[in-house]
Amino acid sequence: MTTAAPFYRNRIGSIDLLRGIVMVIMAIDHTRDFLHNDAIRHDPLDLATTTPLLYFTRWITHFCAPTFVMLAGVSAYLVGLRKSKNELSGFLIKRGAWLILVEVLIVSLGITFDPLYHAFILQVIWAIGASLIVLGLAVRLPYKAIFAIGCAILLLHNLLDYPEAERQGNLGFVWDLFHSGRFSAYQYLPNHFLVIVYPLLPWFGIIMLGYCLGKIFEQTVTPEIRRRFLLLLGGGMILFFIVVRFLNGYGDPLHWSSQKDALYTFLSFMNVQKYPPSLMFTCATLGPAIIALGLLEGVKNRVASFFTVFGRVPFFYYVVHFYLIHIITVVVFFAQGYGMKDLLPVGGPPILFRATDLGFGLGGVYLIWALLIFALYPICKWYNNYKSVHAQWWLSYV
Repeated sequence: MTTAAPFYRNRIGSIDLLRGIVMVIMAIDHTRDFLHNDAIRHDPLDLATTTPLLYFTRWITHFCAPTFVMLAGVSAYLVGLRKSKNELSGFLIKRGAWLILVEVLIVSLGITFDPLYHAFILQVIWAIGASLIVLGLAVRLPYKAIFAIGCAILLLHNLLDYPEAERQGNLGFVWDLFHSGRFSAYQYLPNHFLVIVYPLLPWFGIIMLGYCLGKIFEQTVTPEIRRRFLLLLGGGMILFFIVVRFLNGYGDPLHWSSQKDALYTFLSFMNVQKYPPSLMFTCATLGPAIIALGLLEGVKNRVASFFTVFGRVPFFYYVVHFYLIHIITVVVFFAQGYGMKDLLPVGGPPILFRATDLGFGLGGVYLIWALLIFALYPICKWYNNYKSVHAQWWLSYV
């Protein structure tokens, strides 16, 4: 049986470093969701109510999900270098199914703190799990076929925006599941809901293209060639984004418009759709991420080591950070004078102990986020050290 140890001896530092950076950034948004006193009332990307600092606090976290899914595809390719196609397919399908189970039973509980599971929330772990299953089936295809399918999904899925607009959102469960779901809730039992946050189809394209990108990390490719390729690819995606976004047509259902000043016009220009990730969203986020992947290769210092610890145990980090944030929220809930009558926010998400006005301003959110990261570091470092010296089969799934 394949063990986890070889994987850790041959890890690629730039992948772990970039993954760690986006994991740390991701926690800003989740801390804001739970502990910003305006998070339930207003969308931080709504130009009518937001501020530039609040907008960028939310927007910077757009890098996280697509980068993480892309790197999951890269990692799958690298795992495939030491497995047969059948072994790789089986591993990806089993890991994907495991991630979906974890999303439904463990992550949903961490988000809601509701042991009765009135809401199963299908977020990024669900999307990665389903994408790994699809990739597990696709790896049996030729490399060029996987690349072609990934490109077709990425470039063409926004054609579905047009029938969606014509039907004004009345699309049904299957369509919501794959493309249109934006926090769509479906009741499957009395007072029990399935909440679709991450529609699946575009993520399939991103993970397939991430898998194809893994080829550039083969040992036959020199660091200089890899860096040049990544810089050109990332730069090309950014240029493509600027040109197509400026035309204000295909590629994103959220069109930009002139605002009260140049800054807010820029904010409108950058306000691209994440649910599902549009072509413009993907280019605006993965372009810089791919450039960073090229620039980070060979970087070794104390700061890089700090972020790399999180990048080596992303799944463990993801689950633990939700529980820690929610525990902090419970403490703040009672410290700010709320009681059991305020257990569920009125008109808000089905998250216990998250009262509508609970929390702090952005300064308090950033302080708690920093404290959270430093609290997570020794936990993640311990787990990373444990994985590096143990070879139990289940470690490759956690």
